[in-house]
Amino acid sequence: MILITGAAGFIGSCLVQYLNELGRSDLVLVDDFKRKSPSSNFPDSYRDGRTSALKSKNYQSKKYQKLVHRDQLFDWLKIHGDTIKFVFHLGARTDTTEKNRRIFDELNLSYSKKIWNFCSEKAIPMVYASSAATYGLGTLGYEDSHSIIQALRPLNPYGDSKNDFDIWALKQPIQPPQWQGLKFFNVYGPNEYHKGRMASVVFHTFNQIQQTGGMKLFRSHRADFADGEQSRDFIYVKDVVKVCTFFMQHPVENGLFNVGTGIARPFWDLAANTFKALNLPVNISFIDTPIDIRETYQYFTKANMNKLRKVGYDAPFYNLEEGVIEYVTTYLKQKCYY
Repeated sequence: MILITGAAGFIGSCLVQYLNELGRSDLVLVDDFKRKSPSSNFPDSYRDGRTSALKSKNYQSKKYQKLVHRDQLFDWLKIHGDTIKFVFHLGARTDTTEKNRRIFDELNLSYSKKIWNFCSEKAIPMVYASSAATYGLGTLGYEDSHSIIQALRPLNPYGDSKNDFDIWALKQPIQPPQWQGLKFFNVYGPNEYHKGRMASVVFHTFNQIQQTGGMKLFRSHRADFADGEQSRDFIYVKDVVKVCTFFMQHPVENGLFNVGTGIARPFWDLAANTFKALNLPVNISFIDTPIDIRETYQYFTKANMNKLRKVGYDAPFYNLEEGVIEYVTTYLKQKCYY
């Protein structure tokens, strides 16, 4: 069986659907399936389960064998661990505005170490989610080289937690027989209804258009970027899950890999193409970037994709126009899930 943590979340639920399409239903889905966990030291407002009603729609139509609450996972594995043949560890606290490092220490760092140690002990291949947030301002570039990991300076506790685990993993003398840490860049697409403020610009643009007829992007607070020209490497979630399954199907070298498109596009393009997908004239204005994220805002990201290509991943990526049109017309307009 395949174990997937974060299976009720955005990328995790899309991975479940894609595996279903590949004929796999031997899946164990792990997530926060309850509104509050009795064993947690954190209040409900810190838990992914606070959006359980929306997240439940991410997996309710999927095919799987078992749901396991994340707090019960390691007890469950003591009994059923020998049935697991591959692990996708995608579960994490992903709020880049959260400042409480204890939350990231518990949910991103300590939990990931337990997953790693289980896979190492049982000799189970493992793919886990890292993040482009580890690159910070990009002063060292965006190359997934192990040589720069120690020197990276993320801009927030979330990025720190992801980089800290990457550093820890690379130092471990005992490792899973196969492992890859995937540095996801800016992912957008279906099944992110529950993400609130952390949802993609496409999602927010669509909803603002419905409410006001326009979209307000963040104004630039740097002289080297015009308003709306802040640029990221945006990747459609269906490409992300294809990359994830590539590593399950094609054992390659262990280590860290970027998962982006290799192309940086302005936020203006993302919002403008949302209007285009709705056959509406572009109506974009600007507001100040909120104070709580202004100093830690990434103005540019662009994945170096050479490493992934060199190990044999040769599938094309959705370009931004294709991805936005499919997301808006097939999912957001129809209020559908993937």
